[in-house]
Amino acid sequence: MIRKIVIPVRGDGKGDNVFAHAAALARRFKAHVVVTHCRPRGEDLMPFGVSLPASMKKLLLQQTSEIASQVEDGLKVELTKLAGELGITMVDRPDGRTASASWVEEQGRQVDVIKHHGRLADLICVAKPDVDRNLGANTLKTALFHTGTPVMMCPKAERPPETLGDRITIGWNGSIESVRAVSLTMGIIEAASEVTILSSGNELHGATAEDLQTYLGDRGIASRVERFVARKKIGQELLDRSHAAGADTLIMGAYSDSHERETIFGGNTQNVVDRSTMPVIFVH
Repeated sequence: MIRKIVIPVRGDGKGDNVFAHAAALARRFKAHVVVTHCRPRGEDLMPFGVSLPASMKKLLLQQTSEIASQVEDGLKVELTKLAGELGITMVDRPDGRTASASWVEEQGRQVDVIKHHGRLADLICVAKPDVDRNLGANTLKTALFHTGTPVMMCPKAERPPETLGDRITIGWNGSIESVRAVSLTMGIIEAASEVTILSSGNELHGATAEDLQTYLGDRGIASRVERFVARKKIGQELLDRSHAAGADTLIMGAYSDSHERETIFGGNTQNVVDRSTMPVIFVH
C-alpha cells in the first residue's frame, strides 16, 4: 500500500509535471504527497575564493535570501493551485482517508534533502533527467542509490495522467534488483488490474519469470508472462513491449555500472532513462 510519496522540487519548471504524476497515484491509494523544496544557503552562493567587504557580503546574502523567498513563494502558490485542480487537498497532516499533500521547505543541498525525506517514504517521484539542460540526473541518482526507496521517473506529459499503476509491466531477470523491485512495489502490483511479466530469459541462477508468476498467484495476483528474444537493447525492448501491452507503468530494477561507486547507471538502465516516454518505477 502506498501511503507516503515524496517529490523534490525546485525552480526548473518540472515540478508541476512530477506533482501531477504523484497526484495520480495519491488518488488511487489515498496517499499523502510531501513536496520538498530545497532553499539554498546564501553562504553556498558566495563567490569561492574571493574576499568581499563585509557590507558587500551582507548585501549579497540579503539579495539571495529575497530571491530564494520569491522562488519558494511562487512554487508554493503554483503547486497549491495545481493540487486543487487535481483533487488533492493541502493539509498539515494526512488522515489516510483522502489524497492529500503538504509543503516542506528545508535549507541546504537538494541531495541531502532527498536523503532526509526519501528514506522514510513508499515512493519518490522525480522528473526524467533533461540531458540538454544538464538537469535532474543527480536528483534521480541520489534518490535511487542513497534512499533504498522505489523511485518513479516521470517523463514530460502533455496532460496530467488520470491514473497510474492500473496496467503494469515488470522487467524481470531474476536478479536481486528485480526481486527488490517486486517486493518494494507489491502494494502497487496488488492493486493493478493487469500485470505482465517481461523477460528475455536471461535469468541465469535467479528465479524465472514463471517462478514470479507463481509467487504472485499465491498472493491472489493474476499475471501473464511475455518472453522475448532481445533483437535490440533490452531496455528498449522493455519499453516497446510495455507500450504494446498498453501499460501505464513499468517496474524494474535499476543497476549501477560500478559496484564500488554507484554514480553511473548500467547500460540497460541508462537506455530506459534516456528513451522512456512512460513512467518507470526503478528500485536499486
